[in-house]
Amino acid sequence: MRLTTKGQYAVRALVMLMILGDDGPVTLKEISDAEDISLNYLEQLFSKMRKGKIVKSIKGPGGGYILARNSEEIKVGEIIEVVEESISPVACVDDGAHAQSCCVRSHKCTTQWLWAELGARIKDFLNSVTIQDLYKEAKKKGVTGDILDDKEGLLGL
Repeated sequence: MRLTTKGQYAVRALVMLMILGDDGPVTLKEISDAEDISLNYLEQLFSKMRKGKIVKSIKGPGGGYILARNSEEIKVGEIIEVVEESISPVACVDDGAHAQSCCVRSHKCTTQWLWAELGARIKDFLNSVTIQDLYKEAKKKGVTGDILDDKEGLLGL
């Protein structure tokens, strides 16, 4: 099982939003520059996260994005789900409609329970971690200070 860039980038982008967002809304350009993620790709992800009520967009001068809720309420599992990322270890235990038709043996599979249990544990873990947890970990490692120093250098502060 492997997450695609949708889930990885969405989570990274939200942590960066927290790091850069002390002074208000953060533009996707700022996140793109800090994380080396395509601006176009971020626009797609943030559109989904806005619809999923994870972020809010602020229009006008000084606009950008902010979290729609407290960072302690936003779970990593929710983010991955909102950007349409499957975290199931195999397709036959996926929550989608494709699950039942993916394998002709699904009705008599001897190991399906194993994959279903693994998927459930992965989901439980991802739903136990919040964006705030990731931010705190980044801060503890000193990553946030490095990023803010880089931002100040780019802005000439």
